Amino acid sequence: MRPMARSLASFRAALLIGWIALGLAGGGYAWAKGIPGWTALPVIAAFCIEYPFYLVPAFPELRERFAGARLVVFPLLAMLLPYLACCCGAVEFTPGGLARLIALALALSLWYRVLPAHPVFDLAFLALIPAVILGKFFDAVYIPLAPQYRDLRNLILLGHISLIASAVMALMVERRVQETGYGFIPNGKEWRIGAMHYLYFLAIGGPLAWLLQATHYAGVKPVWVIAGTFLGMLWFVALSEEFGFRGLLQPWMEQWGANRQTALIVTSLLFGAVHLTFRVFPNWRWAALTTVLGWCCGRARNQAGSIRASMVTHALVATTWRAFFA
Repeated sequence: MRPMARSLASFRAALLIGWIALGLAGGGYAWAKGIPGWTALPVIAAFCIEYPFYLVPAFPELRERFAGARLVVFPLLAMLLPYLACCCGAVEFTPGGLARLIALALALSLWYRVLPAHPVFDLAFLALIPAVILGKFFDAVYIPLAPQYRDLRNLILLGHISLIASAVMALMVERRVQETGYGFIPNGKEWRIGAMHYLYFLAIGGPLAWLLQATHYAGVKPVWVIAGTFLGMLWFVALSEEFGFRGLLQPWMEQWGANRQTALIVTSLLFGAVHLTFRVFPNWRWAALTTVLGWCCGRARNQAGSIRASMVTHALVATTWRAFFA
C-alpha cells in the first residue's frame, strides 16, 4: 500500500474511533450534568466537526494538501464551523464573535505569507498563541445561551483546539519548520525515553515540591479518571506545549547560535515562566517545578529526536499530579 493510502486509512480509522468516543463521552457527560439535549447536541456536533481539523496536522500527506493559498481555508473552517454549530442552541451568535474568529484565522494563515521567516516574527507568532488564550479571546465568542449550566463556559476549549490546529498548520505548511515528531502515538523508544525522564522528574521534582510546599496529597482518583486524564494530557496539553517549546523554540534557539545545553536551559526557564500565572500570580513555586519539568522534557526530546518522547514525560507528570495531588 502506498504511503498516501496508508495515511488515509489511518486517518479514517482515527476519525471513526474519535467520533464514536466523542459521541459517547459527550452524551454521557450531558446526562450526568443534566444538560438538555437541545443544548448538548450542538456542542457534541461542534466537537465532532473540530476533531478532523485537529487530526490533520499529524498526517503529513494530508496536511500538504493545504499548502500554498489553500492554507487560508483551513483555519477559517476550523474556527467557524464549530462555532456555527454551537450557535444552533448552545451559544449566542454575535457578529463580533464571528469577526473575531475570522480575524484570528486570517492572522494565523497569512502570517508567513506576509512576513519573512525571521527570529523576531517567529517569536511574535509563538507569543500570539498564549496571548490569545491568557487574554480570554474566546470568552467573547462562546457566550452560553443557558448560563445556568456552568460547564458550557468550557466551550472556549473549542476555540483553543482550533487555535492550536491552525497554528501548527501555519508553522508546518507555510513556515516549513523541521519535522518535530508531531503526532499522537509514541513508538516504543519514545515511550521508554519519556518514562525514564518521568522518573528523573520524580527524583528531582518530588523533593522540590515537598520543600516548596507547592502541592499536597488529596487522595487517589478513580482509575477511569486517571486514564482519561492521561489521554487528555498526552493528546492535547502535552502535544501543544511540547510542540511549542521543545519542537519549535528549543531547536530554533540552537539554529540561532545557542549550543544545545544553553537552548535546553533557556527553554526550560521560559516554560517555567509561562506557568507563573497558575492559580495565583506570581506562583514562583509552580514556576520552579515546571522549569524542572521543562528540563526533563527537553532532555527527552534531545535523546529521542522527537517531541513524542517529551509528550510522554509531560503527560505522566501532569497525570500523577492530577491523580494524587491538589
